[in-house]
Amino acid sequence: MASQQGNTVDNTCDVGADVQTRVKTFRFRKSKSTAVLIFKIDVDALKVVFDEEIEGSAEDVAASLPDTTPRFLVVSFELKHKDGRVSYPLFGLYYNPGGSSTANRMLYASTKHYFYQTTDITGKIFDLEDSEELTDEWMTQQLEASKTRP
Repeated sequence: MASQQGNTVDNTCDVGADVQTRVKTFRFRKSKSTAVLIFKIDVDALKVVFDEEIEGSAEDVAASLPDTTPRFLVVSFELKHKDGRVSYPLFGLYYNPGGSSTANRMLYASTKHYFYQTTDITGKIFDLEDSEELTDEWMTQQLEASKTRP
């Protein structure tokens, strides 16, 4: 199936230049708040497409995630450090709900690494199965647990 779409063996779905440009623009945004880009797979075209952009809390993002279909998220999170500093790390969040079909889970899983590599989100990528777990506190815990320096 991948050869019919002109894709390489390394990926199942295409990640077009439009998706890459949207992530690059998002990376350099000036807004000082938490924001998320949500992407989905167009199953008919076997292509990753933009779904929506949300600016607000993690809970706002969780409320917009479907219960039965995975999504790729690119997150710019307002992280408040214990010493008073504020940073805005950019990371990936792979949402793969337990209620999704096996076919969907496999399709998204086979595209996950290629999507994040192509969009240059190669540092931190976290997995999430239940949207109710997605809170600002959860994201802070994930980021703090993944620190490479104190």
